[in-house]
Amino acid sequence: MRSKSLALVAAGTGLAVALTACGANSGGSTDPSASNDSGSTGGGTKVGVILPETASSARWEGFDKPLLEAALKAEGLDADIQNAQGDNQKFTTLADGMINAGVKVLIIASPNSEVGTAVAKKAEAQGIPTIDYDRLNLGGVSKYYVSFDNTKVGELQGQGLVQGLAQLAPDKKPAEIIQIEGAPTDNNATLFTSGQMKVLDPKYSAGDFKLVQNQPIDGWDNQKGGQVFEQILTGNGQKVDGVVAANDGLAGAVITVLKKYGLNGKVPVTGQDATAEGLQAVLRGDQYMTVYKPIDEEASSTAKLAAALAKGDTAAADAIATDVEKDPKGNRDVKSVLLEPVLITKDKVKSVVDEGAVKAADICVADLATVCTELGIK
Repeated sequence: MRSKSLALVAAGTGLAVALTACGANSGGSTDPSASNDSGSTGGGTKVGVILPETASSARWEGFDKPLLEAALKAEGLDADIQNAQGDNQKFTTLADGMINAGVKVLIIASPNSEVGTAVAKKAEAQGIPTIDYDRLNLGGVSKYYVSFDNTKVGELQGQGLVQGLAQLAPDKKPAEIIQIEGAPTDNNATLFTSGQMKVLDPKYSAGDFKLVQNQPIDGWDNQKGGQVFEQILTGNGQKVDGVVAANDGLAGAVITVLKKYGLNGKVPVTGQDATAEGLQAVLRGDQYMTVYKPIDEEASSTAKLAAALAKGDTAAADAIATDVEKDPKGNRDVKSVLLEPVLITKDKVKSVVDEGAVKAADICVADLATVCTELGIK
């Protein structure tokens, strides 16, 4: 079921994505008790939301923030939504402010497990339940987790790469592959890689593919990702047949390098998040696929869970979080909501627009107007 909140914010989402891509959306005041630009809706039970950053992906401010704001408001919750801008100390400071302000629930998408766990422990000590949002804090104490099946996300990326190579380099054996992965401190990045390797390991073992290098990128830093990719590419004699890029931001950095060497459109590149920029790259043929994650469903599930926890109704919360995610570091099972991701290739971009996740105007820019018309995107 699609969240009704999507219709309320879809019109503003495109603008938010554009602002984020330009670095113009700072995620609001650094004062966690302030309502200006924080998403505080007023009049309901207080909950705090801390998002991790804006640099690596347009999703946090362009999608998650407005969708969470609308979903939490629909549940009668007064949400203070802040962004830590990739700063661990700021993340902690924001959390301290929200805890001191007396929030009833704290929702955290942390930059890494260490800071997320520390924040959750502080909240727990004050009797405030926490929800790990999108990223599970390994070794943490949050009893609930809302995200996507992130191993499946990686599997879709692996499948997309195999499919792309079958189209673009069907006779190449072994196809030379470079994998540019997310931050090693992000459990999601670990799950993405695990899923990818479920698909790619048999190809490597059979000699169909050859792994040139698998390189995680600290902080999901797109600029660093591009630099690392270029170093690997030039070190391999400027030869590559396929690239696993863990999200659309890293894919964009990879594509910039491929253009420099005249390889864009000739090499399948994976992605994730179905950002406007990523979908444009897919339509141009520079990026073979992305993964669409219906963030409205993630926001809606989180809001319903937060509403139950704010009332102290753990039975209702347990009825929402019916999945289980393993925390190997903490040796525990975490009650979870794990949503289904979707593989998006050029012929499927229309479905993302039809669902209202991205506006046609955000992706059908001048050079793509004809392609959009051909695909019925409007």
